[in-house]
Amino acid sequence: MNGSRRDFLAATGATLLGGLAGCASAPTDDGAGGTTDSDATPDETDGATATANGGPDGSLAGLEVAYETVATGFASPVDVAIPEALGGSRRFVVDQPGRIWLHDDSGLRSESYLDITDRVVDVGGYDERGFLGVAFHPEFSDNGRLYLRYSAPRRPGTPSIDSHTFVLSELTVDPEATTVSADAEQTLLELPQPQSNHNAGAVAFGPDGYLYVATGDGGGANDEGRGHVDDWYDAVPGGNGQDVTENLLGSVLRIDVDSTGGVSGDDDRPYGIPEDNPLVGSDGRDEQYAWGFRNPWRLSFDGEDCYVADVGQGAWEEVNLLERGGNYGWNVREGAHCFRAGDCPTETPDGAPLIDPVLEYPHSGDGPSGVAVIGGHVYRGEAIPDLSGAYVFADWQSEGRLFAARPSESRPWDIAELPVTDRDDGGTNVLAFGRDPDGELYVCTSDRGVVTGSSGALNRLAGV
Repeated sequence: MNGSRRDFLAATGATLLGGLAGCASAPTDDGAGGTTDSDATPDETDGATATANGGPDGSLAGLEVAYETVATGFASPVDVAIPEALGGSRRFVVDQPGRIWLHDDSGLRSESYLDITDRVVDVGGYDERGFLGVAFHPEFSDNGRLYLRYSAPRRPGTPSIDSHTFVLSELTVDPEATTVSADAEQTLLELPQPQSNHNAGAVAFGPDGYLYVATGDGGGANDEGRGHVDDWYDAVPGGNGQDVTENLLGSVLRIDVDSTGGVSGDDDRPYGIPEDNPLVGSDGRDEQYAWGFRNPWRLSFDGEDCYVADVGQGAWEEVNLLERGGNYGWNVREGAHCFRAGDCPTETPDGAPLIDPVLEYPHSGDGPSGVAVIGGHVYRGEAIPDLSGAYVFADWQSEGRLFAARPSESRPWDIAELPVTDRDDGGTNVLAFGRDPDGELYVCTSDRGVVTGSSGALNRLAGV
């Protein structure tokens, strides 16, 4: 990307949507639903429109929403990308076993848009690995470049005791094609993944034109054990969330995919490093933009604001506003609360603050609760006027609960539940959200907590 293009993006504060996905730690119910073979094709269905309701002055009190089902039959739809570069007319659904499906004005295509099942680890039952995210270049209609985030079997350089390899890759395709091949794939980044969980998976372009990449803490529990390094906080052994020198786990990375060679262009990295990344010129890793995350399960941009949802351990779920060089506390804290300690610091030894989340909710108790946050988007559409400007997100648990919150001066912001009408409450899991260029939201759901079957659906959010 040339300088004029990036300056334009920064000046306009354009929201450039990449992949958004989700599937976090929670119990599964293998007895529900059925199975389908790997060549099964999702089906298209139609839904009805609805009007919005809500409280006075656009408040969230009493607001209910509904799903317009757009397409069904997916195994585990963990991402939907709706590129602004294509005018919002094409919806790309990432199915966790290893395919992207295209839904456009012709409906759901019968042949997958992209199939990388031969490059993704085999997934089944409950699994946090797989094809986890996609982001389309802001100039995709001209350059045909998209970015894939998936879990591959161990590659050279990944220790034999580790679970798998984190892969971020670039693919150049015909922007007009309805099916593409991965033959031209170029790997940009590989990271050893010690455990099978906490893989994050979100990739998204920011308004600055750079690619933001979420990474989990390496898995297991407590950010400790195999594959977790020593850090400055002795009360909890490990870990990667507070480390910025030994690896890139537990972080949000920021890279320049329109250049190569790191910061100065003189090393072998297949991507560039923005000169204003916070650790450039220090002993930290240049790719790091923010850290202190456990399992950042989806990030999204709304203008200059970037929302990062981070799945908690056993007590608190949180959503953060991303700051350059921000430290979000894991594993010193879970949300705004001390983790495994009665008392804990609010800053690092060098005086950097541990940043409080803008949203948090407990795993039990009155009001909003759940087991694993699914990051969403700020609603900017017209179909539900009373929802305008609110951040919409969900929890993974079987009730498929949706929540919304408006920004406020104090933290944490108040959370309202958004009841979903005309839906069977027998167990719909929310896996991911997407937003189209008009600001309307899409919700990926499944009736099972496992990566099998064909109960996955793409829904458009509507009022009632």
